Amino acid sequence: MYPLKFRPILKTLVWGGEKIAPFKGIETDQHNIGESWELSGVKGNESVVANGPLAGKNITELISEYKEELIGKANYEKTGTEFPLLIKFIDARQDLSIQVHPNDELAARRHDGSKGKTEMWYVVNADKDAHLMSGLTQAITPEEYAARVENNTITDVLHDYRVSPGDVFFLPAGRIHSIGAGSFIAEIQQTSNITYRIYDFGRLGLDGKPRELHTELAKDAIDYSVHEDYRTHYTEKKNEETVLVSCQYFTTSLLEMDKPYVKDLSGLDSFLIVICTAGHGEIVDGEGNCESIHQGETVLIPASASSLRFIPDGSLKVLTSFV
Repeated sequence: MYPLKFRPILKTLVWGGEKIAPFKGIETDQHNIGESWELSGVKGNESVVANGPLAGKNITELISEYKEELIGKANYEKTGTEFPLLIKFIDARQDLSIQVHPNDELAARRHDGSKGKTEMWYVVNADKDAHLMSGLTQAITPEEYAARVENNTITDVLHDYRVSPGDVFFLPAGRIHSIGAGSFIAEIQQTSNITYRIYDFGRLGLDGKPRELHTELAKDAIDYSVHEDYRTHYTEKKNEETVLVSCQYFTTSLLEMDKPYVKDLSGLDSFLIVICTAGHGEIVDGEGNCESIHQGETVLIPASASSLRFIPDGSLKVLTSFV
C-alpha cells in the first residue's frame, strides 16, 4: 500500500468562519465552514480516498479489504472495520458551545455501545484575542453545576486561556471545554460524535431556533476534579520529534523540519497519520512510494510501511499520530 489522501468533509456550522478553505488551498461555495473532517470513520461520514488506484473507496471499505495491513493487528482486533481516530481542522468565528464528552463506559451504556471521546487540540493559528476554555477553576458539585447553567454563571468557574499558535490542550473524556472565537485548531480524537452541549450563550442555530442543550446528560459525564493548569507544556526542537500527548487512545507528536528526516516505523503495529500544519514537501515510505504534502493536507500511512522519509521544500511542520 501507499500513502493515502482523503477528500475533506466540510461542515457548515453557526459558529464557523472563513479560514479553512484558503488554509487547505481548496475552492468552495460553502460559507461558515466550522470543521473540515480530514479523516473519519464515523458512520455516515466515512472519508473517501482522493489519490491513486484506490480513489473512491471509503475508509471502512479499505479496512475491510486490507485489515491489519492498513491499521495494524492490535487495532484491527480491537476496533474491527471502524477507523479508531477522527481528525479535524476547526475554525471558530464565534465561541463554540460549552460542552463535555462521555467516557467509554458511559457512552457504551447510553448510546448503543458507542465509544467515548478523549481528544486533543493543537492551535494552528490564532487571532489577537483568540481564547478557549478548558477545565474547572474550583470544585463544584453536580447540583451547583446545574444551577450555574440555569443562572448563566457556568463560565465563571471555567479556565479561560488566551492562545497562540503551537498551544496544546489534552481533553480526556469528562473535561468541560469550549473552543473560543479566533482559534484555528487541529483536533485529534477518538472516533465518536457524541457531544453533550451544556451552554450555548443563548445563541440560535442555523434554523433560527435555540440549539438543544444536554444539561442533565452532562451532569453524570463531567469530571469534577480541579487542576492548576490544563495546558500541555512542551519544548519543541527543530528536526526532532516532540511528543505532545500520549494516552491509551493516541500518541501525537510535533515535527518541524528544514532538512530531511526519517522515521522508523518497523516496530509500530499501527497506521500513522500525518497532518501538515505549515510548509510543503514530500513523504516517501519504505517501499519508495512518494506523495507530495502541503499545508492543510492529512495523509494516512498504512501500518505495513517500514519507514517514512520527510523531505521538506524549505520548511515543513507536521503532527503525527498513531494508536
